[in-house]
Amino acid sequence: MYDLFTIGHSTHPIEKFLELLSTHAITAICDVRSSPYSKFNPQFNRETLQAELKRKGITYVFLGKELGPRSDDPTCYVNGKVQYSALVKTDLFQQGVQRLRKGMASYRIALMCAEKDPIMCHRTILVCRQLRDSGIKVRHILDDGSIEEHSDSVRRLLRTLKLQETNLFKSPEEIIEDAFDIQSDKIAYTEVNDSDHG
Repeated sequence: MYDLFTIGHSTHPIEKFLELLSTHAITAICDVRSSPYSKFNPQFNRETLQAELKRKGITYVFLGKELGPRSDDPTCYVNGKVQYSALVKTDLFQQGVQRLRKGMASYRIALMCAEKDPIMCHRTILVCRQLRDSGIKVRHILDDGSIEEHSDSVRRLLRTLKLQETNLFKSPEEIIEDAFDIQSDKIAYTEVNDSDHG
C-alpha cells in the first residue's frame, strides 16, 4: 500500500508551501497543471518552483502533459469542453498513471495543482478517481496543513452536491461515480474560458 498525497499551491508564499511539504515528508512533487505557470502566483512558475524544491532536496517532475486537465487531442472535447471520461482512455494519460505508480516505489509523492480545495480540482476528480481501489491510499494536504483522507473528500463532495450517500436504486459506488461525473462536468476545462486553474 502506497500513500499518494495531493496539494494545491493556492496563494501560499513559497516558504509556507515548502513547510507544508516538509511537514508531510514529501520527497517528490508531480506537477499536474497543464500549464505550469501562474500569472497571480509567479513563485509557482515551473523554473522558480523547481529551483526552490531542489534547494530542499525535493524532486520535481512535470506530468501536466500526461495528467493535466487539458488535452491536445481533439477527441477529448465535446463543444469545446474536455471530457474526463475520454481523457482517461488516452495512451498519454495511462502513461502518466504508470509513471506515477513507478515513482511511488521510490518517492513520497504529492500531486500538485493550483486549486486549494481538492474536490474543486482535477487532481482529485480526474487523476485520483483512477487510482482508487488500486493499493494506493490518497491523502489530501489541505490549505492549513491538515490531511483530508480521500474517503472524507468523497463524502464532502456528496454533501456539496447534495447527493444522498444511500439510495434505494443505486449502490454507494454508483452514487460516488455519479458525484465524480457531475463534478467533472462542473470543473472541466473549456476552451473559451481560459483560467489560471492549471
